[in-house]
Amino acid sequence: MGKVKFESIKKRNQVISRILERIVASDNFLITGHQNPDEDCISSMVAFAILIAKFGKTVSLIIPDKINENFLYLLHICRYNRIGILSDTRKIESPIETICILDTPKPSMRQEFPGRDRLFDNREILKIEIDHHLEADSGYNGDKGYCLVDEASSASELVGMLAIKLNRREDLLMEMVSSEVLSRNFILAVLTGIIGDSKMGKFLKTRKERWFYQIFSTLFNELLEKTTREGSGNFSTMGEVFTSLQKLSRDEDDCFNKMMENRVKLSDRIALILLNQETMLQMRKRYDHETVVTVARYSVDKLAEESGTLGMMIYYDSPCDSDLIQFRLRRSHSYRSLDLRSVLTRLGIENGGGHPGAIGFRLKKTEITDINQYTSRLIASLEEFLDNP
Repeated sequence: MGKVKFESIKKRNQVISRILERIVASDNFLITGHQNPDEDCISSMVAFAILIAKFGKTVSLIIPDKINENFLYLLHICRYNRIGILSDTRKIESPIETICILDTPKPSMRQEFPGRDRLFDNREILKIEIDHHLEADSGYNGDKGYCLVDEASSASELVGMLAIKLNRREDLLMEMVSSEVLSRNFILAVLTGIIGDSKMGKFLKTRKERWFYQIFSTLFNELLEKTTREGSGNFSTMGEVFTSLQKLSRDEDDCFNKMMENRVKLSDRIALILLNQETMLQMRKRYDHETVVTVARYSVDKLAEESGTLGMMIYYDSPCDSDLIQFRLRRSHSYRSLDLRSVLTRLGIENGGGHPGAIGFRLKKTEITDINQYTSRLIASLEEFLDNP
């Protein structure tokens, strides 16, 4: 059956709700696109992966070994969002529960990779599709009820729509491990796809397409004004977008190196970074809030894998962000004995959440008079939990 646009907003919203609820329900996602992926294909894949990662899920992108070097910056922003980049599925350890097919007009145009047909033929794996191709020879790739296929400027626009709907679902926002849906890297990925397919908005056909372009270009410029120290102004060429993205990526690298300088040795099994209030005040003068949060998630993953057991990150929010101290805990992929959600229960912590392999919680700064003493007690409790999971 050829692809057609939704006959009503209600039916489109029903599909969006199913996809969002599947993101919450599933744990391991694989995202793929079409053969010889272009700007919109890679941008939409990255944007959707970032959205899934905000729920603490495992997500991997299937990307060919050789792609246009102009697209590499899109893959670079995956690094600090815990998104795997693979050329095939042989390195995936956990079973795939959901496959997401982005910007792919018909089944014959799916990206080829070892094991592809086996995965697509497996009916126990749900297939989500997001696409804007409605030509006569198009064909659906996803399962019925999970195909967000509609008239749009790009697949990236549809991912942006999905995020806007998510931002209104308070019940689902409670399941996120990230603090915001429309984050900088997500907006940049969506806008890159829209820009690429519409040639800076010149080929937008409908009022809805122009509205989405305006929404995300406005958000993009507002964020860049906050995060680019020289000021941004309105971008008029893709070259300027590339330059800005590359600069922000360098900031993330610099922030990561700074965080790793603050490692503290309190346990052989728990690798720890502790950023006290003074250190965080200095870091927030150099890096925006999202850079700190994004790199903190990446850093705790690195700590967990290095220790082989647990990684923990503790840092103070800047007073302009909140009055909280943030705690992030993640276990290594090779260690599965302790369900980290039980840590929250055993410590009596209410302001926190996550999944078996990663949790986050936060305490008010006024609740902790000495962060070093509190951290030592916390490490001792975690050591006990490791011995008695």
